[in-house]
Amino acid sequence: MSLRLGDVAPNFKAKTSIGEIDFYEYLGDSWGVLFSHPADYTPVCTTELGKTALLKSEFEKRGVKVLALSVDGVESHKGWINDINETQHTNVEFPIIADEDRTVANLYDMIHPNANETLTVRSLFIIGPDKKVKLFITYPASTGRNFTEVLRVIDSLQLSAQYTVATPADWKDGDDVIVANSVTTEAAVAKFPKGVKIVKPYLRYTPQPNK
Repeated sequence: MSLRLGDVAPNFKAKTSIGEIDFYEYLGDSWGVLFSHPADYTPVCTTELGKTALLKSEFEKRGVKVLALSVDGVESHKGWINDINETQHTNVEFPIIADEDRTVANLYDMIHPNANETLTVRSLFIIGPDKKVKLFITYPASTGRNFTEVLRVIDSLQLSAQYTVATPADWKDGDDVIVANSVTTEAAVAKFPKGVKIVKPYLRYTPQPNK
């Protein structure tokens, strides 16, 4: 059965490029990003893993742990990591799961038979500290993911988890946010001392509360 938003992300144990891990233990109380790749030594995947490694400090400051996956083995991963480091001018330190038997891919519905019967599509899951799925995005093998957008979504998810707000179209960190409809206007004025701009009764903006 496919995972849906709000579902508990399945736990698993797996061999990775840094040794065997238990997924929940690896995450601890952190947010997590689990993302799959069709195969090792593929061009788009090489750029994606390189970009993720280059953004290490951005993920760390958000309290996010990253975990990649492909259906190739550990030794293949280690050789590929050398290529990624060389060509993308970075240092991949996060683990890459060796999902040779497709256990994790099947748990997370990463194989779409109409796209490819054996290789994973470009699935990306954001998982909260409560181990629930907060977001998933699926790309075809031909399209690399936008990791600036992944960070933007994490910022939005973390903000809405802490405050009763939502983020509008094209929002980025530092922009005004929308007061959730579960909050009355009277309560919003008291809750958000920076001010509330009422455009419509259902559309109310306030400056980002954690800035």
